[in-house]
Amino acid sequence: MENYKRVRLYLSTGESLEGVLLPPTAYTDPNVYIVKLKNGYNVGIAKDKVAKLEELGEMAGTLPAQAGVREVDTGRPWVAIVATGGTILSRVEYSTGAVYPTTDPSLLFELAPGLSELASIRIDPFMAKFSEDMTPADWSAIAGKIAEHFSRGAVGVVVMHGTDTMHYSSAAMAFAFKETPGPIIFVGSQRSSDRPSSDAFQNLLAAVVAAVSAPFGESAIAMHASTNDGTVYIHRGTRVRKMHTSRRDTFRSIGITPLAEVDVESKSLKVLREDYKRRGTLSYTDKFSDRAALVKFYPGMDPRVIDALVDIGYQGIVVEGTGFGHVAERLLPALKRAIDNGVVVAMTSQTIYGRVNLYVYRRGRELLSIGVIPLEDMLPEVAYVKMSWALANFRREEVPSVLRAPVAGEMTPRSDPLEFL
Repeated sequence: MENYKRVRLYLSTGESLEGVLLPPTAYTDPNVYIVKLKNGYNVGIAKDKVAKLEELGEMAGTLPAQAGVREVDTGRPWVAIVATGGTILSRVEYSTGAVYPTTDPSLLFELAPGLSELASIRIDPFMAKFSEDMTPADWSAIAGKIAEHFSRGAVGVVVMHGTDTMHYSSAAMAFAFKETPGPIIFVGSQRSSDRPSSDAFQNLLAAVVAAVSAPFGESAIAMHASTNDGTVYIHRGTRVRKMHTSRRDTFRSIGITPLAEVDVESKSLKVLREDYKRRGTLSYTDKFSDRAALVKFYPGMDPRVIDALVDIGYQGIVVEGTGFGHVAERLLPALKRAIDNGVVVAMTSQTIYGRVNLYVYRRGRELLSIGVIPLEDMLPEVAYVKMSWALANFRREEVPSVLRAPVAGEMTPRSDPLEFL
């Protein structure tokens, strides 16, 4: 067993500080104490600056050292934390300055030693991937793993994931799970856990708070609400998008308000929407197709891009069109050929806000006439995921109607012109 001790350091300056003494790693200086403060940040104190180290006792709940699934039973409801990789489970390799993934789930208790005060924790080091390496096959595997933990009695499941494609995976779970006994909360960080400005601690803590106390049974994303610490938003998994390369509040709900917010200091959750899907029984499918494509239209686009997808066997194509959902006239024959060959072609807009409307301009009506399916205000990434899910779980002739029908909050009834301001 690896125990974490609460300590108080009395400094030679007369000051003192209290926190959790973190065990040394291959990257820490042996002459420095690393202490996690109450606010979640790590601080390094040179040992020769410490007049006295007072041990205040071991933390409630310790982490066994064996490999595989690990559990900390505190008598509270069970939350499963499924680790898939990403920056939240990464460290800086200081010899090169690069960030690399780690598979060591004990890092979670180094990140957020207070987790065991919220729930009994089951840690599952399922995979270690940067999110750009995720595939539909990985979505299938993650869905199966989540279902396994709900079947074992978890009241919520937290999935640690890289942020770059986390909104794809959160959407995938929203479609995969018709009902769940609790929330599926994806969580990541913009900065690795060993950096002073890391958002990992607060995001992870908020994700566990949501997994335990949120009334909804939805797939969602927990990330900073602003560049400041203190509040974490819980975003609906089908209406959220990564909007900045490095800001800690990179994830934004698009066209709707977040589902909830978590106050990190009080560890309390406030529901912000009433249209959530309530906790229910476990009902899911873990099938996704790798024969779906997402294609962004651009000026000068060669129609052979579409032809190539048809020729290599793709069964569904989601197009990111301009404005209301348009493409160049020269693409129409290629799109018609795709549809005539049984490929499902659907249209989204690359503007992100607003909605597709193929009735306004002649080009839109031409797209409708050849069988292109307009997808309202569905986000392009979500439409791609839904296409993958629909192709794997429904007959070809059913897919168009499945795409048009709201399933997991992926479409809204109307778009407010001021929503992006």
